[in-house]
Amino acid sequence: MQIRSTTAADLGVFVDTVHTAFGRFPDAPAGADGVFWAALEMDRNLLAVAADGRPVGTAAAYSFELTLPGEVIVPATGVTNVGVLPSHRRQGVLTAMMRRQLAEVRARGEFLSVLLAAEGAIYGRFGYGPATYTRRLTVQRHQSAFAPPRAHDTAPTGSVEVLHREQCGEILEQVYDRYRRTQPGALSRPHRWWARRAGQPPISPAARYVAVHRDAGGSADGYASYALADGTLTVDETVATTDTAFTALARLTLDHDLVTQVVFRHFPPEHPLRWQFADINAGQISHDIDWLWVRLLDVPNALTARGWCTDGELVLDVGDPFLGEHGRYLLTVRDGKAECVATDREPDLSLDVRDLGSIYLGGTAPSALVRAGHVRARHSGAVTLADALFRAERAPHCLHWF
Repeated sequence: MQIRSTTAADLGVFVDTVHTAFGRFPDAPAGADGVFWAALEMDRNLLAVAADGRPVGTAAAYSFELTLPGEVIVPATGVTNVGVLPSHRRQGVLTAMMRRQLAEVRARGEFLSVLLAAEGAIYGRFGYGPATYTRRLTVQRHQSAFAPPRAHDTAPTGSVEVLHREQCGEILEQVYDRYRRTQPGALSRPHRWWARRAGQPPISPAARYVAVHRDAGGSADGYASYALADGTLTVDETVATTDTAFTALARLTLDHDLVTQVVFRHFPPEHPLRWQFADINAGQISHDIDWLWVRLLDVPNALTARGWCTDGELVLDVGDPFLGEHGRYLLTVRDGKAECVATDREPDLSLDVRDLGSIYLGGTAPSALVRAGHVRARHSGAVTLADALFRAERAPHCLHWF
């Protein structure tokens, strides 16, 4: 078996192979716009080829930027379209592709890669850990009244207009880019994605209305993409750079005529909207799932890149079974900045690289993994300090699908 890089000439073969791996059929030609594979970067993809020349596996990589705690933006490889033909599973094809892919990420000088896991049991063994989470909020319209704010006047400012999706592509792209630069866990959406309509709504060509919020000065600072069917208004995503914009967009969807319930997909953890209802039980949480998985490839560089909210010092003993690597690092945080160097001091925490990926963005508390039996704390104070150190200024959240 050979693992080789692809070129533009391989697009048709790549698309056919990945569809075959998942038992599906392409619903458009390989080079079409408006389909999930339209934004593939063919110089970054891999094809596994059997000895007889038949393609038997695929793995793709996108070039993204990821926002870390502290509003630090770093390059990140987005892994996707990973599949192996049913006839060649459990023969080492996936392992070989993942090993080759991680080597290429390192060769680019990047210290992390990310993915969305179709099956949660697969990617931990390759060093990936779930790092952001998302959920669904369903609100019955008859329960959707807001409580008067008790602390200060929050009279609405700005305006909302409803547009067809095709009328506001540039607005969506600009607002999303402003939003993702301040939201930990958010990925960039390169222009290529918007131009080729690759992905899920509101990027894709699917028919959608878009509510656009403008601030008092007339600048767009939020949007909500939605569709209405059988009395349920489903919001694909709400992107807002201010709480005021988010509230106004939510209110518009909740006040829509001919609606019995509103479903907010990708509702951010710890978002205050539920507290704005007169009845806190008006919003029902469901589909609470993992979303972005993180894989660190250079622990010192990764830990010194992100921002920190608390000062402290921890010794981390990190194992990387998939790559056969192991390191012990002294993490020292002062005034929001970190130093991370190799050390032979006794560790405070011992953990797998997948667990370090999970806590890296602040969406998973180290104490949760200690209690689950995955991370070993050498003394009680280490857990308290680790929780304080790794928390982010706001809960990480990722909206982008890839």
